[in-house]
Amino acid sequence: MKQAFVTIWLVAIFGAIASIFWYTDLRYQLPTPIPPNYKAPVIGKLITESLPVKTSQKPIMLHFFNPKCACSRFNIAAVKKLYRRYGSRVDFVVVVLSNEPYTAAQIQQILGLSVPVTFNKAIAADCGVYSTPQVALLNWSRKLYYYGNYNRSRYCTDEKTNYAADAIAGLLSKNARLFINPLALKAYGCSLPTCGK
Repeated sequence: MKQAFVTIWLVAIFGAIASIFWYTDLRYQLPTPIPPNYKAPVIGKLITESLPVKTSQKPIMLHFFNPKCACSRFNIAAVKKLYRRYGSRVDFVVVVLSNEPYTAAQIQQILGLSVPVTFNKAIAADCGVYSTPQVALLNWSRKLYYYGNYNRSRYCTDEKTNYAADAIAGLLSKNARLFINPLALKAYGCSLPTCGK
């Protein structure tokens, strides 16, 4: 009788742990809920918000980042890889979307990159971004060329669907008509502004 009770108790504990893990895993596989009154931006829209870059002839990659978002933290390796590959040809800017107080130096340390950082949340709305991590590319005239996911994986590790890298390559080759996979526009990750799901 005592052994049966212990067995049932252990099964119940392992069942509860498995349920919590399943729920946590499942909720990050679902798309981030679209906010009410959301309007998707038009590709080619001029982005007029102030950006911390010198006037240059380079396109701009905006990395939307929240240090509290697990998906954003997993995405750091993908951002660094893009920076190593395209940093000399594209200006990288980190747009911090967090209610927590951070300094630019803290964000640079977290990312391990010495790139400009801004806390202007209006840039996200201008670019149609409502979750992190997301990316937006602006062409040489600061017009929106691409916005969306880095790739299909919530942890931004799927090399086969590297939407951000494909968009940068298309922009640099002056491909005016980028094909955007619909999955690139379905946001996954942490919703704004509270990093909830």
